Amino acid sequence: MRADMNLFKNLALLTAGLLFAVQAYAGVKIENWQTSTGADVYFVENHDLPIIDISVNFAAGSARDTVEKAGLSAITRHMTTTGAAGMSEEEISKRMADIGAILGGEHDMDRAGFKLRTLSKLPEREQALDIYSKIIQQPDFPEAILQREKTRIIANLKESATKPDSISSKAFMKAVYGDHPYGFSSEPETVAAIGRADLLQFYQAYYSANNAVIALIGDMSREQAAEIAERLTAALPKAASAPPLSAVGLPQQAVEQRIEHPASQSHILLGYPGVSRGDPDYFPLYVGNYILGGGGFVSRLTEEVREKRGLVYSVYSYFMPMAVEGPFQIGLQTKKEQGEEALKVVRDTLDGFMQKGVTEAELKAAKQNIIGGFPLRLDSNAKILDYLAVIGFYKLPLTYLDDFNKEVDKVTTAQIKDAFNRRINTDNLVTVIVGTAQ
Repeated sequence: MRADMNLFKNLALLTAGLLFAVQAYAGVKIENWQTSTGADVYFVENHDLPIIDISVNFAAGSARDTVEKAGLSAITRHMTTTGAAGMSEEEISKRMADIGAILGGEHDMDRAGFKLRTLSKLPEREQALDIYSKIIQQPDFPEAILQREKTRIIANLKESATKPDSISSKAFMKAVYGDHPYGFSSEPETVAAIGRADLLQFYQAYYSANNAVIALIGDMSREQAAEIAERLTAALPKAASAPPLSAVGLPQQAVEQRIEHPASQSHILLGYPGVSRGDPDYFPLYVGNYILGGGGFVSRLTEEVREKRGLVYSVYSYFMPMAVEGPFQIGLQTKKEQGEEALKVVRDTLDGFMQKGVTEAELKAAKQNIIGGFPLRLDSNAKILDYLAVIGFYKLPLTYLDDFNKEVDKVTTAQIKDAFNRRINTDNLVTVIVGTAQ
């Protein structure tokens, strides 16, 4: 009974930590150094709760796949948690649960990441770090589990191939990026081609210390954080840093792809290669996009497509900054018989935005909303951890969080119009429509 109560208490503390805010984001002091093995470390000390959060990110996202074995990076990241240093998948899960620790992760085009949340008390912290470090440094890649996971993934891919949102997303990325790795997508045949030897080779090539970024926040000293970072990287593979990704080619003409589907609604995506992390145009594009389609009900696209004409429930736009130019995308869903009208309104709204720019009133309102809402992005250790990882992985300034609102406030209407017209060629937009009118 006492053990159960202790576990409940541990879980309550860890859950509370998800909602606990660092008191003032402007006061977040980020410390940065390198481990003896070459990993970059970003650390924020905060003793308000007895918890620590850690993430380790590698330049091992899907952009490191080949077209023949697309999906290898994601499977490699996932499989590290299914057996390590002789521990089974069940044992890893049970030992983490015993101390209330939370193991997580992430995977995108650029990164493969591992997260840990644990109490900072010595017994729990040591057990959590022992398991976490073995997962990162000594994965077993069990053959039987690999076959099980491949079967599951292939089944999911076959199911996704029937869903209009998955179909449109894959087709859009392929149309925007062509032969660039950002356009690769997992398919049943590419997953079927992946073997355990591929996982081992990928791990050895991309999970090295000098290809890693460690972020830590919570109840530990600078010295303790340094010890943890050394421990997490001591036995990583000795490989070179991942080479830079190839440049993204821009579409040379407009592309419109129509894919039949029996769904009652058309799924429509429009876009173009957008912006990379750290790009000087990021803030004008970010603020401008808030006005165009990123601000929800206060955006132009919502006003024109939904409020005035009732053609959609929601319409959005965003920039996804990546290591190289991530996508600029506009998306909506509408009844098939309204698809052409909705698409025309979206294009007209974008054209008007590009030609006339934004008003001073729109800019003022956007700045107020963005700046006013920024503290909510940093209202927990977990959110700050994610920012630390991004700052470290993309080599952004250590003052990025302090500078964010200042950069937003400096944006002018002229900068927005100039940045959009230099970066987005509306004559060469990519358009994908899944579920065309009958």
